[in-house]
Amino acid sequence: MLENSDLKEEKKFMRKIVSFVRREGRLTNGQSRAIEELWPVMGIDYSADRPLDFSAVFGNENPVILEIGFGMGKSLVEMASADRNSNYIGIEVHKPGVGACLMAARENQLTNLRVFEHDAVEILENMVPDGSLSKVQIFFPDPWQKKKHNKRRIVQLPFLQLLAKKLKPQGIVHLATDWQEYAEHMVEVGNSCDQFTNLSQSNDYVPRPDFRPMTKFELRGISLGHGIWDLMFQKK
Repeated sequence: MLENSDLKEEKKFMRKIVSFVRREGRLTNGQSRAIEELWPVMGIDYSADRPLDFSAVFGNENPVILEIGFGMGKSLVEMASADRNSNYIGIEVHKPGVGACLMAARENQLTNLRVFEHDAVEILENMVPDGSLSKVQIFFPDPWQKKKHNKRRIVQLPFLQLLAKKLKPQGIVHLATDWQEYAEHMVEVGNSCDQFTNLSQSNDYVPRPDFRPMTKFELRGISLGHGIWDLMFQKK
């Protein structure tokens, strides 16, 4: 369990945490064109004082699944394409990734996907209504490998408490990482959050679910002998 002093430190750093490091990269012509053409339809601009109405955003009452840090969007688009009875929102701060995701969404003729290009913590705090999400996905977040940087990891107790506010009862947080020390940290933090129950029978990790697409990044890690750890916590 986390000691009281640890909890105070995590709360102190919570306001400084951002979901991912912003990495500027060169847009391809296709990515740039996709952002220009599709952002008015699939993009959501951040506003500190404009809570979202998901039924208005998507035009239906389907469950809403939020993915934080979707990279180039391949797995997010695959999941949204395979599950068109759910609505998906992706958050990414890397503009080429946003462009690539929008390109893939158009190719798959998706109508159940929207994207943000902004920090996830601020979006959650200011735009996502309490009790509105069915699931939150965070796959392979930056592990901040150096010990002195560990406090920058997004998976910390105050952040999970924020997710609990935004999830519906029985809502799920699904995490995945290829960094063992971070996986152990996720188990400790998740099991310390009173609002959640660990869905693992052994109170740590769950088998890799078939519905989570295997990415090139993940396949490369496996080929190099890296482990992959999935975790699922359910809101009580």
